[in-house]
Amino acid sequence: MTLEGHEVVTDGLAPHFDRAVLIFNPARPGMGARIEVLEQELLAALPDMKVQIQPTAFAGHARDLARSAASKGSPLIISVSGDGGYNEVVNGVMDVSTTRAVCTVLPAGNANDHFRSMPVRQLTEAVRHGSVRRMDLLRITLSGEGADQIQYAHSYIGFGLTPLMAIGIEKGGKGKIRELFSVTRTLSGLEPFELERPDGATAQFDSLVLAIISRMAKYGTVSEKNNPNDGQFEVVTLPHSGRWRMALMTLRAVTLGLGRQPSVSSYSFTTRNAIPCQIDGEVVHVPANTQIFVESARHALTTI
Repeated sequence: MTLEGHEVVTDGLAPHFDRAVLIFNPARPGMGARIEVLEQELLAALPDMKVQIQPTAFAGHARDLARSAASKGSPLIISVSGDGGYNEVVNGVMDVSTTRAVCTVLPAGNANDHFRSMPVRQLTEAVRHGSVRRMDLLRITLSGEGADQIQYAHSYIGFGLTPLMAIGIEKGGKGKIRELFSVTRTLSGLEPFELERPDGATAQFDSLVLAIISRMAKYGTVSEKNNPNDGQFEVVTLPHSGRWRMALMTLRAVTLGLGRQPSVSSYSFTTRNAIPCQIDGEVVHVPANTQIFVESARHALTTI
């Protein structure tokens, strides 16, 4: 059975959840009341299911909590968060190679691109039926002077404009008007980055996005395609061409959308200079001369 192009696993393959694990940031306004309501809804759907409340205490704690939960039993791990919090949970689950955990996210962040791009499903109904689906992840490997670093993304990986927009929005404050002003300021200060392809050719870009989902940065539609379980991801590029081209691309993304983009199963390059990188909602800084390999981890995550 399928749901808008998303594989759904049924016919006896649906798991029996031995518990639900709610992972969330207790510092967010109104979170306590929301978790209490969610707990009651889950218990009403499945009265015999245990519900574990797992508040985070520091940045990166969600990954630790998810890893611990995924290492035993058959939990349903619910991240009540935005894209960044869900990224931590997904990576914690992927740390356990033999896990039987099922993941999902309920939006509770500033940006909820992943949730908005997935089919609408009523959580308690899905829990009651126990049907799950498998989706792809992006696996990024960073190879430099030290040991390889591997991380997973549930939605997108961006270089250039995308992470700088995230940094600008964080500094400029929340709210649509403030965020759009922050994006405008970011465009005025953006510098191109240079990369080297596997064949030795070099290229300069203003923006490079590798995406599973169709929507990102809250207001933009980067692709017409939205099928996160086909072993492919979209490559959205903007070669260095001047600020007016960047402005037009940004405007098109938030109005008409960018249309269909090339699909690949892997993408690799080497950074020629240090550049910021946004993995889902989180920004990391990549040193110069880092080999980057991004591939589709097909059906890596089981979700509901």
